[in-house]
Amino acid sequence: MFILDNVPLSSYSTMRLGGKAQHFTEVNDRNEMASAINWALDQNMPFRVIGSGSNIVWTDDGFPGLLIQNKIQGFGTQNLTEAEVYITAGGGMSWDDFVAKTTELGLTGLEMLSLIPGTVGATPVQNVGAYGQSVSDTLVTLEVYDSQARDFVTLRASDCQLGYRTSIFKTSQQGRYAITGATFFLRHGNPQPPYYSALQQYCEARNLTELTPKAAREAVIDIRASKLPDPAVIANCGSFFANPVIPESQLLDLQTSYPEMPYWPIEGTNTVKIPAAWLMEAAGFKDYHDQATGMATWHAQPLVVINESAISTAQLLQFRQKVMDSVQQKFGITLTQEPELLGS
Repeated sequence: MFILDNVPLSSYSTMRLGGKAQHFTEVNDRNEMASAINWALDQNMPFRVIGSGSNIVWTDDGFPGLLIQNKIQGFGTQNLTEAEVYITAGGGMSWDDFVAKTTELGLTGLEMLSLIPGTVGATPVQNVGAYGQSVSDTLVTLEVYDSQARDFVTLRASDCQLGYRTSIFKTSQQGRYAITGATFFLRHGNPQPPYYSALQQYCEARNLTELTPKAAREAVIDIRASKLPDPAVIANCGSFFANPVIPESQLLDLQTSYPEMPYWPIEGTNTVKIPAAWLMEAAGFKDYHDQATGMATWHAQPLVVINESAISTAQLLQFRQKVMDSVQQKFGITLTQEPELLGS
């Protein structure tokens, strides 16, 4: 195991901010993962496993332990029936490469999650979702290294408490498990309408009446590319705030002043989901450039906070608070940050 010392964390977050990691290593297979975690445990040292850093913001103080980057690859299929398949991938595999492979096989279930940055092992952490699909819809099991038991175990999707942008990996069991592999249940066939509104509009504009998984992937890529910046070019972590969930009674009160406020009912509850992007735009943060912090919002999507010239996470957090305070004051709604804030 090769360990580097005092590694800049800005290289391991697509927001390109943060202090330094005391130690850093890459792992390329499950045995290397176990060795790295056990090394940290034997040193009584904190550790953290990451993928590409696309959903992470590091503090300026850095990380006083071992940062482990998951590079575990692998792709396999197991046919259950003529139409149904288990697909397994290594936790360090690029998520978008994984989705591409499934659509090339004519499998439906993940195509709407195309062009989402990150790795296979990172997506269950916040239960990634987009355009009407989420990881929880098709995830079957995860192979993980349990740092408490110091052994590999299999977690069922039902064990992971997958909810809207959350899971046990962000809450009750944060830091305990390292995801080394994931298995999904997919089907041969085409995605069925009605599609998510943006995709439906895309299809109608092009007279597309039926989509294969590959065609749906291409459409989603077109839509996302038109709205979102490439984190390899422009520093950002994608959607910075989660869509808030509020009681229906609060929505009714708000609609007296904002009858145009969009919302999505949450089935089986007395709550609705409000688009955070709409709240930010209504609060004045569309294509907003903050000279004091060097942060901004993306011109085509205010939900994406971009780093134009900030050199510290403190500047990002100052801008975050400015947005949150404005939305709270105007609507009485508290926004919550999507990317994890990590460090000492």
